[in-house]
Amino acid sequence: MGYLGRGTAAALSMLVAATLLAGCSSIRDRRGYLSDPLLVDSVQPGIDNRLSVERTLGRPTFVSQFGSQDWYYVSVNTRTPAFRRPRTTDQTIVRVRFDPAGKVAAVDKAGKEKIVRLNPDDHYTPTLGRERGLLEDLFGNIGAVGAPGGTGQAPGPGQGPNGS
Repeated sequence: MGYLGRGTAAALSMLVAATLLAGCSSIRDRRGYLSDPLLVDSVQPGIDNRLSVERTLGRPTFVSQFGSQDWYYVSVNTRTPAFRRPRTTDQTIVRVRFDPAGKVAAVDKAGKEKIVRLNPDDHYTPTLGRERGLLEDLFGNIGAVGAPGGTGQAPGPGQGPNGS
C-alpha cells in the first residue's frame, strides 16, 4: 500500500465532506407563470380586454370552468430538503376578472396565505351511511335477489311501485 501525503489526505477528506454536504442540500424549484409585478400592474380595469391581457401577461395558467371565465396566472416556488417532502416557500396567484363585454373588471392578487394543507387519514375514509363489516359486505345481498314480492328483474313500463 502506498503512503498518502498530508496534502493528498486533506484534499481527499475535503472531497468526501463536500460530497456529503451536497447530498444534504435542498432543491429549489419554480413552477408555473413567471410573474413580473410591473406587467401585472400594467393591466388596467376598464381599459384592457382579453387580447391585450394575453399580449401583456401571456396565456393564463388556467381558465375557470364555471361562472364567469376568469383567467388565473399561478406561480409556485418550492424547496425540497433531502429525504423530505417539497414545501412551498412562495406562491403568487393573479386572477384577471372580465365583464360580459370582455373588458377587464378587476385584477386580484393572492399569495401563500391561500394554501391549504390536507392530511388525509391513510387508514380510514369517512363516508356517509352505516358501518358494515367484512362478513356483511360479502354476504349482505343473500336473500335480496328473488325475495318474495320481487321478480328479480327491474320493473318495466307501467310496473313501477305506483302502478305507473
